Amino acid sequence: MDNQGPKDLPQHHEVEENSENEEEDEPKVCQVCGDRATGYHFNAMTCEGCKGFFRRAMKRPVNFSCPFRGVCIITKNNRRQCQACRLQKCRSIGMLKELIMSDEELGQRRRLLERRRKRAEPVILSTQQEAVIQELLNAQKKTFDISFVHFTHFRPIDRTLAPMQQYRQTCQETTTNTWPSDIQEASLPCSSSSSPCSSSSQEVKPEDSCGKDRAFTTLPHIADLSTYMIQQIISFAKMLSSFKELSIEDQISLLKGATFELCQIRFNMLFNESSGMWECGPLTYCMDDAARAGFQPHLLDPLMKFHYTLRRLHLDDSEYVLMQAIALFSPDRPGVTDSKTIDQLQEMLALTLKTYIESKRTSPKKHLLYPKIMGCLTEMRSMNEEYTKQVLQIQDIQPEVPPLMLEVFSKIT
Repeated sequence: MDNQGPKDLPQHHEVEENSENEEEDEPKVCQVCGDRATGYHFNAMTCEGCKGFFRRAMKRPVNFSCPFRGVCIITKNNRRQCQACRLQKCRSIGMLKELIMSDEELGQRRRLLERRRKRAEPVILSTQQEAVIQELLNAQKKTFDISFVHFTHFRPIDRTLAPMQQYRQTCQETTTNTWPSDIQEASLPCSSSSSPCSSSSQEVKPEDSCGKDRAFTTLPHIADLSTYMIQQIISFAKMLSSFKELSIEDQISLLKGATFELCQIRFNMLFNESSGMWECGPLTYCMDDAARAGFQPHLLDPLMKFHYTLRRLHLDDSEYVLMQAIALFSPDRPGVTDSKTIDQLQEMLALTLKTYIESKRTSPKKHLLYPKIMGCLTEMRSMNEEYTKQVLQIQDIQPEVPPLMLEVFSKIT
């Protein structure tokens, strides 16, 4: 007896579990007609047919009458023959009118379920979106000399003079409380003539610098660099089929409006957030070089913060190139005539970027990336006008801004 007791307990418990599992596996029966039930509906276990019947009867009340004195037995086969007895059976098993949702509530529930279904489905790029990205990447590859191996015909950068103490002092006074410490530290090495910033293996000869005759010593080189970038951006736009389909007037308007922004996006791909410098192949630049070219702190300060913000998003090539395209196809540029078509193009590009992020990124915070990118685009728009204003002011003081820059950044009349 003693030996059997402990062995019997697990066996008895196992029998109870099997019985519960068998009950769960048994098909549910509609309490109204005996058909196969699909679950609890309006407080009772019913089939889909009786669920729908009860909802319709309650929403459009009708005085049903039974021709057989109200004693019909409702089954799956005869449930349509006597609506009065069927409704009475629904009420007798506890179905409640109060649990029926209105048409508006039903619509909201269906939309919620649809959204949940879509979220559960994997997001993939359409064939058209993949083609758009590939066209942009091909154009970028052919028009962006990312290693600057072909940037050879330029005037040497003159850093022999260091008129940066005044700029750095002003910059520190205005940004000590707003710039992250690493941004301030990264810019400091360029504030002297012993700066690690280098123009190339080519040394600057004293007779070439002409620093005594120039207010902005780095302007000639920065102007050549800007011209080189602008030429590549124009070539990039001309390789895009959607751009070529626009009128010449709209092409010019889009390029004049977006060139500064596309330049900054491309330069950001070369920005080293650890050193605060732009590494353009053998060439290295820092923000002080732009200040020596005549640009003022109220442009350079937000521009520096922009580059840190964007670089820290760690975008890949596809995201960078989609960002460029969104900036290029801006329907609200001055002089644009076919704003509707351009707006549709920008919307398509924005949706492609959003889908790309959702399909390619794996971080749980990936949903934050798209609004951050759009925020960076908005920041550039706010700096665009100031950049144009400063370019024209520099030209008034030291007329060495090349014709292409003046053409691009002149206002459309």
